[in-house]
Amino acid sequence: MSCVLGFDVGSKMIGVAVGNRITQSARALATVPMRDGQPDWQMLDRLQREWMPAALVVGLPLTLEGSEQPASKLARRFASALAGRYGTTPLLVDERHSSQEAAGRFASARASGVKRRRDGAHIDAEAAAVILERWLLEAGTASAP
Repeated sequence: MSCVLGFDVGSKMIGVAVGNRITQSARALATVPMRDGQPDWQMLDRLQREWMPAALVVGLPLTLEGSEQPASKLARRFASALAGRYGTTPLLVDERHSSQEAAGRFASARASGVKRRRDGAHIDAEAAAVILERWLLEAGTASAP
């Protein structure tokens, strides 16, 4: 199986992307709301059933120096919950600058007319695609939670 799901975890929203190991490409898929520190598990369950990924990749937010920060704990907790729910250990990858890259991609797409302002709500999913693309290109430099 070559399908992989990637996640950009935030306190209010989780961006989700789908990627392909063969083509080493990823695309934004969905944004999943977080409520009271819990993701919309029904939506995640549906995505899991629909895509049946061979691997799960979670972005690990680190400081510019590479140290963990408070947001790192949230990402690790989410990865642990995914492992318990789906029986597979997600891979954690450094997500430094992924949000900036996603914002740049969005700005370029808007300038060329491909995206509209209202599409900005899905920038978290675009950040997940950036994280997943990096992992696909670096093939396996991630660590387990």
